[in-house]
Amino acid sequence: MSIQGLFYLIAIILLVLAALPIGTRGVSLALLGAAFALLAYSWPTLTEG
Repeated sequence: MSIQGLFYLIAIILLVLAALPIGTRGVSLALLGAAFALLAYSWPTLTEG
């Protein structure tokens, strides 16, 4: 599994956890999941050259 795939997997897990009715203090799991998804999407651009 590539790094990009790992980031997508982490994003999916965080977004699923954000949909559950659990309380988290401070960090929004949905925003963290969205950040990991954006990182995974842009990974090829960030690592080229």
